[in-house]
Amino acid sequence: MPMKILDRIEDQIASTGLPLVGITLAAVPCADTPVILTLHWHGFIKEKLADLEQAETVSYTPIPSSALQVNERWHNLITLDCAAMEAGWELGAWDVARAERPGCMRPGAPSTEALECLQAFGSFPFGIGGNQVVVSDAPDTDDLVRLAAERGYLMWTFRPVRGGIWAEVADDATLGAGGRRPPPCPYRPIPPTCAGKRKTVYRFGVPTKP
Repeated sequence: MPMKILDRIEDQIASTGLPLVGITLAAVPCADTPVILTLHWHGFIKEKLADLEQAETVSYTPIPSSALQVNERWHNLITLDCAAMEAGWELGAWDVARAERPGCMRPGAPSTEALECLQAFGSFPFGIGGNQVVVSDAPDTDDLVRLAAERGYLMWTFRPVRGGIWAEVADDATLGAGGRRPPPCPYRPIPPTCAGKRKTVYRFGVPTKP
């Protein structure tokens, strides 16, 4: 049975009413472990000196991203690959990029890899300007990060046109009304190797002008 990543994304878009900048999906290469879906929103929270409608806004705080834990069962990484591709395809993304990353606990690994691993799973060790970067509803994040640090992880990223901020600038002949594409995604997944760093990009978009 295919994973319902697309359904989770569309539920969040409907419930928040906010436009998306991008979407990240992160997983460790171990079957049936939870997957972390992070939605990066576009918008600002108005900070006022008083809780009154006529009060002057003194600052704008970026709306934090939402990290959600997906507990659906899966048996191989191709299942996750297909779920990410299908979501990106139907939501009108120009492409879906898959990054394979080794564990950051290996000897000689740069310290930046540890931060990148935390970010992939929606876990930030600090805020920005005293504000939250991510609001997480993912109780197993710490365990997943520890496992990713040892075993490595995979991360899928894409920018949706449907429900995103890219509708007005999208130059893509494959898009239909509302920035969507009809299912199913016609592209076949390329099996990951999980051996060192590797990036795979599934390009869906076609420019309207040659």
